Amino acid sequence: MFLASACGRQPDAAVMMLAGPTLRTVPITVHCALSEVPKRLTPELIIKKTVVTHVALKRDFGIAKPRLAVAALNPHAGENGQFGDEEERIIAPSISALRSEGLDVTGPVPGDALFMPRAREEYDAALCMYHDQALIPLKALEVDEGVNVTLGLPIIRTSPDHGTAFDIAGKRKADPGAMIAAIRMASACASQRAAIPAHG
Repeated sequence: MFLASACGRQPDAAVMMLAGPTLRTVPITVHCALSEVPKRLTPELIIKKTVVTHVALKRDFGIAKPRLAVAALNPHAGENGQFGDEEERIIAPSISALRSEGLDVTGPVPGDALFMPRAREEYDAALCMYHDQALIPLKALEVDEGVNVTLGLPIIRTSPDHGTAFDIAGKRKADPGAMIAAIRMASACASQRAAIPAHG
């Protein structure tokens, strides 16, 4: 919200993406209690964050036709309402609306299937319903090369996907891998934007 406001954008314009060499994830809801997630999920929120992600994959990552996968909230994607109705009531209608606008979107995909190696080959980014659903797979697979990217801004903003680790600051123990990856990703995104015509 701070970065969006500083850039003259609406507070909800900024979207967090976690990105590594083989996986990109976007949490639809971010820092809230797990019990709050179903209350915060709306078609409008899912659609907005998916569209911002779609545009950024084209503009900043050079993916001409982004493929997006949308995670389910509940186990087995709700199992036809047995484990929750958010898939039928909120997520599936959002996906239908996005498809009607020409976006390549699949889902809702059960969370336990979305991050298998074969599944990851089928999409360029995964839209996840809550914080840990997006961050656990990224950190498990690519913590030393994971980057936090803020999408939807007129500037490029990246950082390591992990915390600041003040407890080891100045002790020569920190692994610089994610910081190096963040700098490299910012450079690649800047080069990609520079290659796009001003009206593009």
